[in-house]
Amino acid sequence: MGFSGFPDEGLVFYEGLEADNSKTYWTRNRRVYEEAVRAPMTVLAEELAAEFGQVRLFRPNRDVRFSKDKSPYKTHQGGYAPRGEAIGFYVQIDAAGLLVGGGLYAAQGGQLARYRQAVDEETSGVPFEKIVTEARLAGYAIEGDRLKTRPRGVPEDHPRLDLLRHRSLHASRRFEPEAWIHTPRAAARVREVWRDLTPLVEWLADHLPAD
Repeated sequence: MGFSGFPDEGLVFYEGLEADNSKTYWTRNRRVYEEAVRAPMTVLAEELAAEFGQVRLFRPNRDVRFSKDKSPYKTHQGGYAPRGEAIGFYVQIDAAGLLVGGGLYAAQGGQLARYRQAVDEETSGVPFEKIVTEARLAGYAIEGDRLKTRPRGVPEDHPRLDLLRHRSLHASRRFEPEAWIHTPRAAARVREVWRDLTPLVEWLADHLPAD
């Protein structure tokens, strides 16, 4: 069967998990997670793969080894279609609805230096600035880890200083839990966002190869 949407039970499951992030709650509601969250996300990933390549689903368990927050479970289910090291498209379902985006999520090795070099150069930086501006004007949130000041050696009047401050950069759109999320239209919305963000993701993949 094709993707038919995310059942409301899945969103309610995450509301409960936010209130009680415990193994007891998880065990008691595991069937709901498997049927109303994991199963539809798996089908959605399979449908998106034809256009965007393999979509990997994240595990529900949190890595708490180096975190002060020892909550054992993620309060969302994410899927990721990679386009390079730390670069790709993202989709997430949680109690607040649907989050869809794409970009650079965590620069690895020399990627950050290559990012700043590409943004600094006119021939590559100006087109990138245009891509980011168009995404912002289209209603996408431009986010990511940023320096509070400027990178070392970058002048205060650099025309793309705001972009150079980024250590990661991704665009996304949040959709509240409206009725269409529970229908096949949710897949169309994800495709629409990923297509909109393809220029951003492709620029990043072209200019930030892995080490």
